[in-house]
Amino acid sequence: MELLEVFKALSNETRLQIVQWLKNPEAHFPKPQHGDIHEDGVCVSDIHKKVGLSQSTVSHYLSMLQNAGLIKAKRVGQWTYYKRDEENIKKLNELLSRDL
Repeated sequence: MELLEVFKALSNETRLQIVQWLKNPEAHFPKPQHGDIHEDGVCVSDIHKKVGLSQSTVSHYLSMLQNAGLIKAKRVGQWTYYKRDEENIKKLNELLSRDL
């Protein structure tokens, strides 16, 4: 995990909010019609609606968060679902506690 990439990804208020919202997805997003919000994640269309930015901007933000290791994607049919990568976030927390 590259700290610089993590800090870049979190340096934008909307990207930071996405990671925060995904910590407790049922409080911030509608219940999915299929699957489990904790197992599968949140559909990209629901994230797009909540953020209120263009689809390309939201896709770019999600890509940055995924490349930084903060979220992971799961493809289900034609939809992509996102959830936090709790394992990497735990590693990040340990790294920050140790090195900063």
